Amino acid sequence: MKHYDSSLQSASNVAQAQNSVNKLHFAVSSALSHPTEQLIEQAENSLEHTEKAVKQAVRPAEGQGVELAEELLAEERNRLAKLRKLPGVPGKD
Repeated sequence: MKHYDSSLQSASNVAQAQNSVNKLHFAVSSALSHPTEQLIEQAENSLEHTEKAVKQAVRPAEGQGVELAEELLAEERNRLAKLRKLPGVPGKD
C-alpha cells in the first residue's frame, strides 16, 4: 500500500508542477503585454515558485509529465529573461 500512496503523491506533485507552469506562463505573458514593475515582480515570484514545484515533482517521479513541466519552465525562464533585457522595462538592474 505504501507504493500506491507514493505513486499518488508523485502524480499530485507532477500535477502541481504543471499547474504552476501554467500560472507562470500567464504571469510572464501579462508582464510581456504590460511590463510594469509590479507585473514583472509577480512573474519573477511565479518563476521562483514554479522552479520549486518542478524540483519537488522531479524527486519522486520521472516521466512525460515531469519532462513537459521542465521544458515549459525553461521556455518561461527564457521569455522572462528576454523581458528583462527590453529597453524601458521598469525594475531592470
